[in-house]
Amino acid sequence: MTEIKIIVCAKQIPDPEAPLSDVSVDAEKMEVIVDAPQVISPFDENALEAAVRLKEAVGGKITVLSLGKKVSDTVLRKTIAAGADELILLQDDQFEKLDSYSTAAALSDAIRKIGEYDLVLTGRQAGDWDSGQVGLILGEMLALPCISLARAINVEEGGVVVEKSIPEGYERVRAQMPALVTVSNEVGELRYISRTKMLKMMRGSRSIPTWNAEEIGTTSDALQKMGIAALSSPPDMGRDCEFFEGSVDDQAEKLAEVFMALK
Repeated sequence: MTEIKIIVCAKQIPDPEAPLSDVSVDAEKMEVIVDAPQVISPFDENALEAAVRLKEAVGGKITVLSLGKKVSDTVLRKTIAAGADELILLQDDQFEKLDSYSTAAALSDAIRKIGEYDLVLTGRQAGDWDSGQVGLILGEMLALPCISLARAINVEEGGVVVEKSIPEGYERVRAQMPALVTVSNEVGELRYISRTKMLKMMRGSRSIPTWNAEEIGTTSDALQKMGIAALSSPPDMGRDCEFFEGSVDDQAEKLAEVFMALK
């Protein structure tokens, strides 16, 4: 089987595992303020892991695209350490707070600039706004067959074969390449990357290409900001903590009584 060219779209977001104390809402400006480190969206890490497995199985090249107003190459270089061959940052003030359609439009222009590819992988949804729209819109813009919610991906005889998650289990779907697949967390977490490997990669790393809107051919007319109708902090649910004393059996019995009372 010939080697395949894979493009993985990876979004940089504030760490979704950050404590609630690091997150606040400005209701007047309708902005979420997060004082947390930047990471790669978890579902996009799942997509990268799927790409690396395919590369190990059949050979090929992995190119990672990340779009935003200010994209950190320090954060995204993790993709190279994990097994990607190339990282391209799409960075422009015009790329700030785009809606799903505009994000897909910019990504599609960048992918056309890259040229040849066999497979485009995205996460099933982003780890910040969770809209789950960009991947499939991108596939439509590129006129590709699209398969969503992949839990396993294989390449066979010029086509991609996907186990697609459904409520009852999964279904097996095949599409000719080039194709686009959105990847779910069932694929598995991105492989562990040691700190030593990361530091070694950073010391010997080459410069990362950065493209702006003009360089990929995206006009300002194609870029619209995400509209937010209302935004507020979640209600305080309150906390009630009770400690049980006694033997393990006594504690288990008291806990069972609490659960029964909740019915």
